[in-house]
Amino acid sequence: MTEPTSRSIDPSAPDAPDDAPAAPAPDARLRTLAEIHTAIWQQLALAAQDRSHVWRTPVLATADADGLPDARTLVLREVQPAARQLTLYTDARSAKVLQLQARPQGRLVCWSPALGWQLRIRLAMQVQDDGLAVTSRWVRLRASPAARDYLSPLPPGAPVGGAPPSPAGAQRHHFAVLQGLVQSIDWLELHAAGHRRACFDAAGDGVWLTP
Repeated sequence: MTEPTSRSIDPSAPDAPDDAPAAPAPDARLRTLAEIHTAIWQQLALAAQDRSHVWRTPVLATADADGLPDARTLVLREVQPAARQLTLYTDARSAKVLQLQARPQGRLVCWSPALGWQLRIRLAMQVQDDGLAVTSRWVRLRASPAARDYLSPLPPGAPVGGAPPSPAGAQRHHFAVLQGLVQSIDWLELHAAGHRRACFDAAGDGVWLTP
């Protein structure tokens, strides 16, 4: 694997875009693929624990019945770096569940302005709406305000004539777990000293790409 070569900055070159992150100290930028891969998983694990982390709410893209992209924001609930698995929650009646049952692949997109990093994570998806994986998580969730989202008598996206119906007294939840096994991670860094891009496969092996 070829590491990116260092290069000097021409002072006469055009300025970087205003929204490009400022260059840190010369030794602060990660240099090797191994360092970058480790840092990606560290940040993902942190996002599952820290509600203020910008990767806490990534965008999941799937394909609808016509093969067109359908994207929405979800909450990243759990990250297992060793198993290369990401966990999200959803309503079992949502359109994305039908889409993933028909085509069990998704793409998760994360952006961090502070790092200047974009991730495009290709996932092999599995929908779980019963069994221990669901019941154990529902036990923890049902006492929280978030449980209301899975107790509504109406499915997500259903029209309502007035205020949404109250889930009070609901006997059945519609909670489902989305398990995503990471197949690849496309990493892009936007940086005032030069953009970089790399791709990591299912085994974590990386290769540099043209940004």
